[in-house]
Amino acid sequence: MNQPSAPSQRTRVRRSANYAAYDQASVHAIVDAAYICHIAFQDAHGAHCIPTACWREGDHLYIHGSNGSRMVKQLLEQDSCVTITHLDGLVLARSAFNHTMNYRSVMIYGRFEIVEGEAKRSTMDVFMERLVPGRQHETRRGNDKEFAATTVLRIALNEAACKTRSGGPNDDEEDMGIQAWVGELPFKQVPAAPVPAADCPVAAPDYVRRWGGEAG
Repeated sequence: MNQPSAPSQRTRVRRSANYAAYDQASVHAIVDAAYICHIAFQDAHGAHCIPTACWREGDHLYIHGSNGSRMVKQLLEQDSCVTITHLDGLVLARSAFNHTMNYRSVMIYGRFEIVEGEAKRSTMDVFMERLVPGRQHETRRGNDKEFAATTVLRIALNEAACKTRSGGPNDDEEDMGIQAWVGELPFKQVPAAPVPAADCPVAAPDYVRRWGGEAG
């Protein structure tokens, strides 16, 4: 199957273009592995890049924030760039300048739009289920006041570019005689054991125990 082309000039990967991918399956996989994205925008005070929680529903990436947030206001008035990066390993080569990293990344361009009404409430449920599957059935759902104070935005994923690297080092031929250890130092995020609050009277449910790898 042919590799899809870049959806726009600003998404076309120019440096190490062989690491690029533009298909929606690759975009979705990188977004789905993330809890946080970074959003770049500009206002009268200059350029900003703000980390915020994110989730995917269908072909959109969603975020939420306070109605009075500077970022929320600006994102409705201008195009922005959203980035997500996962570090998978450090790659050690024979030459200092050939050291690199293995990673998965995506850049998303476009204009955020506001999500309102029942769609707003519904996607916040999707967000909770994404964070901790099964949790929302044991907690109080947001009330009218809380939802009224919150803005939910989404951006389409149709103008995006992925860039990934995997594998070992690419040494230059003239460096092959250097006697140094070469290879990859893999890196992974691993969930740690849950820590209950001091006033928690409830035994850990299955979804909490699974987080720490205790549930079968």
